[in-house]
Amino acid sequence: MIALGALLAAAAPETGNSAGGGEHIAAILLALVAVFVATKLLGEIAQRLGQPAVLGELIAGVLLGGSVLGLLDPADPVIATMAEIGVLVLLFTIGLETELAALVRVGSEATTVAVAGVILPFGLGYLAATALGLAQVPALVCGAALCATSVGISARVLSELGWLDTNEGRVVLGAAVIDDIIGLIILAVVASLVGGGPSPSVGSVARIAGVAVAFVAVAVLVGSSIARPVFAVVERIRAAGALGLFGLAFAFLLAWLAARFGSAMIVGAFAAGLVLYRLPQREQIERATTAIGHFFVPIFFAAVGAAVNLRALADPRSLALGGALIVCGIAGKIAAGYAPWWFSGRKLLVGIAMMPRGEVGLIFAQMGLAAGAISAGEYGAIMLMVLATTFVTPISLARLTSRGGRRQPSEADRPGDGGLDDLVAGTSQSPRSASPPPSS
Repeated sequence: MIALGALLAAAAPETGNSAGGGEHIAAILLALVAVFVATKLLGEIAQRLGQPAVLGELIAGVLLGGSVLGLLDPADPVIATMAEIGVLVLLFTIGLETELAALVRVGSEATTVAVAGVILPFGLGYLAATALGLAQVPALVCGAALCATSVGISARVLSELGWLDTNEGRVVLGAAVIDDIIGLIILAVVASLVGGGPSPSVGSVARIAGVAVAFVAVAVLVGSSIARPVFAVVERIRAAGALGLFGLAFAFLLAWLAARFGSAMIVGAFAAGLVLYRLPQREQIERATTAIGHFFVPIFFAAVGAAVNLRALADPRSLALGGALIVCGIAGKIAAGYAPWWFSGRKLLVGIAMMPRGEVGLIFAQMGLAAGAISAGEYGAIMLMVLATTFVTPISLARLTSRGGRRQPSEADRPGDGGLDDLVAGTSQSPRSASPPPSS
């Protein structure tokens, strides 16, 4: 892969600051060639090694970035815009996979795990960062990056191990859904603070969180009443891909409205997915969105990987911060698995399954870096935490579940239908036989 990148780097035109539009477009095209080839190849290698494909995409970005080959500049306006679209598509897809009613069905266990899984890592991360000398806002970004769980990675790992359709699997999925919603609120709060907003206070946090909650509530209530008749009409349009494009247009519209109302754009994209979840056309919208996501989402992961400064990461202070965040991230989520003491299932399995931060932690880190709230070394430390928690989870779950034997395959063990699993995995699953899922 490095040899391929070296060849592409040698072929890259010398653009410089005075390069014309044509040379800039040529450089962007070359960067996209490198991104698509590297993310898919390294994603495939990661999967063959039993790891999520997103890890391969991150490593591809590191290799293509300024620390190694210099082919991908995440600060380039074109790359940054496409990466931002990738984030919106990813959060829209997560919303399309999220059923609000699941929050009620999973019960108090999932709620307790979710709340403890946000408070404990956030508090531990913030305290560790401040103890290492970070200012308040960078410490908040570090703590926020530890909060959420990557529901796509957790669901995929549990599915492959045959534990998704179990009490433990349901608790993890329900807690991850709540984690995402709480994480979006925290992201909106932190985004306002790092964007030059007022210093943290109870009033400002409550106001920003209130805006995020109110926006999601209004969007779901109003959007649900409008979306069904609108998409019933759209379904009659014979032009190919109309449903998918209108679905994305709806997501981008809510993202724009969220920004206009002072919230984060990803809150709007996520709310759009929640609204469209109940539509009969959801699967068609999801397939079309996933197809578009296969273009934009790898650009996002490669861009965040390219932003890692390996030289800054070699700084002992960055390594110390990264190690502290890894310990806090793992300990906080495992402790959260034991929070519902009345739960009779395997609490350690629940805690470990909540560990991977994946794309969610990267969103926090990228936001902080883009706003100038954290340095390149601090960004690299968060990246270390994301990589470590995402790497450790599949290995730990495989060892833990092997002690109790493989469970019955669940519905999620069936071939991908173009949903979140396929999008996060970066590849479509090949058909394979699957037994019918057990009745609940």
